[in-house]
This record gives sequence, structure tokens and C-alpha cells, in this order.
Amino acid sequence: MAGSKGTFQPDSDVHISYEDQQKINKFARLNAKLEDLKEEVKVKENDLKSIEEACEEVVLFDDEEKIPYLVGEVFIHQDVETTQQCLEEAKKRIEQNMTDLKNQCDEVKNQMGDLKSYLYGKFGSHINLEADDE
Repeated sequence: MAGSKGTFQPDSDVHISYEDQQKINKFARLNAKLEDLKEEVKVKENDLKSIEEACEEVVLFDDEEKIPYLVGEVFIHQDVETTQQCLEEAKKRIEQNMTDLKNQCDEVKNQMGDLKSYLYGKFGSHINLEADDE
């Protein structure tokens, strides 16, 4: 059946216990969480790229020039050196956040791997836990 990829196909000799269903549900929740984390990493990568581009642009300004810098919902005007420091600090925060997100991804992948081993061991070809490639 081509349209049923990724779904459990019940069979008369396959019994799903409550505990097994809980593990399948947990796997699905972890998979959704992993996708959310991957999306957050992409957002942070774009933020980091924007900050790096801003750093390159700030270098071109004269030292006496005041640069508008967004803090919360307000722009403050500051000198080039202060702006460069703020951008570097923001860059470090984003890089640390990306590292944390990637570590969370690894944790989730490990949990999914354990569940995948158990579920494939129990259900074999009756279950498909692989993500569909788009």
C-alpha cells in the first residue's frame, strides 16, 4: 500500500499493549519536539547571519558616528565601539543558544533511538518510525 507509509498496519496476530502504545506516543512527541528544535536552530542560524552582516557594516562607519541600536522596542544611539561590543555579545549569546539547542536535539535523538530499537524489536516490519523525506 503506497499511501500507508509511516503508519502502523494492524494485523490479526499483532497485539499492541497499553505500554507499547505509550511508547509509540512518546516517540511521536519526541519526533515533534525534534522538529521544533531543528526549526529553532534554523532561526538562530539566520539571526547569527544577520548579526555577522551587521558587524561587517558597522566597521565601515566613522568612529564619531552614532548608530541606532535596537534594545527591546526602542532604538538607542551609541558609538561604533559600543555597538560592536553589543553585536559581539549578541553573537556569543546566539552561538551558546545554538549549542544548547543542538545538545537538546542529540538528547531527543538518543531517546528516540532507544524507543525505535524497542519498537522495531517488538513489531518489526509492522511499524515504520522513519521520517518521510520530502
